[in-house]
Amino acid sequence: MPTNTAHPATPDTPETLRIVPANEASWEDLRTVFGRRGDPCRDWCQRYKMQPGETWANVGPEALAGRLREQTGCGHPGEPTTGLVAYLGEDPVGWCSVDPRADNPRLLSHNPVPWAGRDEDKADQSVWAVTCFVTRVGFRRRGVSRALAQASVGFARDRGARALEGYPHRTEISHLGTPGVFAAAGFTEVSRPTLRRSVWRIDLAPGADGA
Repeated sequence: MPTNTAHPATPDTPETLRIVPANEASWEDLRTVFGRRGDPCRDWCQRYKMQPGETWANVGPEALAGRLREQTGCGHPGEPTTGLVAYLGEDPVGWCSVDPRADNPRLLSHNPVPWAGRDEDKADQSVWAVTCFVTRVGFRRRGVSRALAQASVGFARDRGARALEGYPHRTEISHLGTPGVFAAAGFTEVSRPTLRRSVWRIDLAPGADGA
């Protein structure tokens, strides 16, 4: 794989990144993004997709990786997919999960953050959610998550979403994203249920510019 020679302090812009639906990327490229150490290769962005009673420990990383592979349909363009993969040149550098909010069981029943103070139909398939970002080690703090968040807007709209949400931490960088990541993509804060957590949303009217 070609290596990235840009100065690490120089942020990449969305124009320098190529972002594709995950089913147009290879599974090997996605595994490269997740790496071999740390939380990404232990939970495989399954935090909100596991069923009640399941844990990372009792399911195991390989089974969780298998679930992500099935969800993304990597290497099978035209099949359903649940996210986006970012490339810098030929290097796979980032991932984000984007799918209907109702397809995330623990987001619906195990996590109070999206619902505090809001009257929402949890089963509404037209509201989508960005639930996970991963940036490959060596490519962080260079705008990858921001570019993925921006691309998620068109990705969701093209698949019939009428709104897209994110649930960032306010005080730390995490796999959920940060408020700045969502603000840069045109989302606005609609709820702040805790000091650290907030709900950001963008409405996707047909033909509107959600970038």
